[in-house]
Amino acid sequence: MSPRASRAATGRAGRLRLCRGLATALRGADLLERKLRLLLDREHTARRAAEEAHRAWDEALADADTWLLRGVLLGGERALARAAPVDRVRVDIRWAALMGVRHPAAVECAAPVRSPEEPTPSNTALAHAETAYRAAVRAAAELAAHQAAADLLAAEAERTRRRVRALRRHWIPRLQAELGAVELALEAAEHEEAVRRRWAAGRAGR
Repeated sequence: MSPRASRAATGRAGRLRLCRGLATALRGADLLERKLRLLLDREHTARRAAEEAHRAWDEALADADTWLLRGVLLGGERALARAAPVDRVRVDIRWAALMGVRHPAAVECAAPVRSPEEPTPSNTALAHAETAYRAAVRAAAELAAHQAAADLLAAEAERTRRRVRALRRHWIPRLQAELGAVELALEAAEHEEAVRRRWAAGRAGR
């Protein structure tokens, strides 16, 4: 029901339209508030997961840098160049939807596979560095996915919050006020009609 239609509502038909409009607005506000709670809960979960991924990324990166330094000291930079596989890490993002919001839900990382012709790390330190860097890449991908999910959910939560605020603070009170005015007008009209009937009945009795 538009504001213009509700302002023009009069009589019993107008009261019925206003009652229906008010019920719809109240039901819509309740549903939006439920959606908001779900969005905020999922956003909070994504923020926590992003924090954990950030810690894992920091730890894996620091560990990898330490092993890399040891490996280079043991075998030189040429050993590092020979140990790097030709293939690259592949990162796939699995998406999900919550209340119409599409967001990253999981990350799958495929580590590069060496061909039989490619050399392996020449020392244990470089092998450890390779493992740690793979963990760091995975943690970085998870961090990006969780952060993106949290941001998307937060944006939709803010839009939903504004819609709830508009309903609760403006539209619903306006409908309630207009319904009250129509009901008062109906009550006054019914009272006047009752007075006229008593007056007419009195004249007929004389």
